[in-house]
Amino acid sequence: MKRLNFLLSLTNNDNDYQQEQAAAAEKTARALGVDLKIIHANNDAITQSQQLLESVQGPASLKPDAILFEPAGGTGFPQVARAAAASGIGWVALNYDADYIPRLRSEFKVPIFSISSDHEEVGEIQGKQFAALLPQGGSLLYIEGPANSSAAKERSAGMNRTKPANIQVKSMRGNWTEESSYKTVTSWLRLRTSQETRIDLVGAQDDSMAMGARKAFGEIAADRERWMNIPLTGCDGMPKTGQAWVRSGLLAATIYIRPNADLALEMLTESIRSGAPLPERKVTAPESIPTLIDLSLARKKALAAKR
Repeated sequence: MKRLNFLLSLTNNDNDYQQEQAAAAEKTARALGVDLKIIHANNDAITQSQQLLESVQGPASLKPDAILFEPAGGTGFPQVARAAAASGIGWVALNYDADYIPRLRSEFKVPIFSISSDHEEVGEIQGKQFAALLPQGGSLLYIEGPANSSAAKERSAGMNRTKPANIQVKSMRGNWTEESSYKTVTSWLRLRTSQETRIDLVGAQDDSMAMGARKAFGEIAADRERWMNIPLTGCDGMPKTGQAWVRSGLLAATIYIRPNADLALEMLTESIRSGAPLPERKVTAPESIPTLIDLSLARKKALAAKR
């Protein structure tokens, strides 16, 4: 049987979740005995589109059996997806609900599906974390992902559904990296109004962006101690970063979002080798770290100790 060959396109190589996606996919590819090429889009949707189109239009001997991609922007590249399917290349969207998938599945016989965490549930969990950390209400600095990211939009929608009304939100945006958040928060901190704004909690849609905010706070000359004592929360919860930061106290909480490139590879390989049917969409469940109960208890103890 021909050795299977897959292409994995990730948004960047600077984010801990994307790095874990790559590591998990490489490990799984070795275990499955398939070839895997990983490329990065440097957070640029145009670059990613060009990279994917080149792989579809390249020599037949170099074409992958399937493309797995996590969008760098707000588009799922429907035209590239159609070109890939027409060329006999499978297509898998990661962490993106591509509405064109049902149509392509009805027209082409190659494996086509999406796999994602439930990003609205991620937001709902984060809203509940905010409630546990601010039981009396307060002011939240909320660092969202890019405006054109469906994951960021869904996380914000979920958060706003479960966030108590007595928590006021000041929002700003990063680009899923520590550096982008650091620049955004630093720019805001240079404004006089920021020094007059009370912030009780920082919630970021990504652990690395939470750490970018912490880095910016550490450089404040005036009232540095107050800013450094503000609790921070994030999302992704990778074992060596987000979960480790919770254990060390750098983050008050995170949300574990399992990598899914490895699961997508397993599903693809099994389907191609055995003909097993694939679901149109698979969703994985996020998990609060620590649990919401433990987070609430820890916060109550901390508040009691201050009295």
